[in-house]
Amino acid sequence: MLMEQARDEIVEYGHRMMQDGLAQGTSGNLSVYDPEQELMAISPSGIPYDETRPEDIVIMRLSGEIVEGKTRPSSEYLLHSVFYQVREEARAVVHAHAMYCTTLACLGTRLKAIHYAIADAGTNEIPLVPYHTFGTQDLADAVRETIGETSNGILLANHGMAACGHSLKNAYGIALAMEWCAELQWRCMCAGAPHYLSAKQMEGVMKRYETYGQVRPDGTKPHGYSG
Repeated sequence: MLMEQARDEIVEYGHRMMQDGLAQGTSGNLSVYDPEQELMAISPSGIPYDETRPEDIVIMRLSGEIVEGKTRPSSEYLLHSVFYQVREEARAVVHAHAMYCTTLACLGTRLKAIHYAIADAGTNEIPLVPYHTFGTQDLADAVRETIGETSNGILLANHGMAACGHSLKNAYGIALAMEWCAELQWRCMCAGAPHYLSAKQMEGVMKRYETYGQVRPDGTKPHGYSG
């Protein structure tokens, strides 16, 4: 089978999404991109994560051409493809209907710098993509227009969230950080007027991340690095 390691990772992180509460049922999807082969491995449509096997993963080109697979690819393959086209360094994408990120998305609110851990996504504010029907070219085009030059995460209005990274482990870590920050922002919104970090304060955080953040052998940044 093509991209065997990527298939195994997608199955593994699909289980994690369920365990960590980022996904329910068959919602959300995962992909890994190999730029040398120009192939994307993506989770199948309609198969629960705990039933997905490596052979169920679909291998396809960013254009939508299926190269290997007997199942249907995720309906959001266009969204995943856009990430790889816009973020040339991206090698994996996590899309989920995580509760708190989706809550903010349904409120029409961006994920802001409520905590410096938002820097895990490479930005001080996660952009909000306007609503479009899931799995459509219109949604993919809106993601392309909204994501900007620095953010490795997005909120999708009345839909969910997505994150990209240089590995599936990295993308998943960013998704977890986004969901944690989203819950914190929502709780602060419920309690009163949240105090957000300023652009200048976040600039200081980014500099510290550049100095201390990339300390792991695989290059991933530790969530909420503080020492």
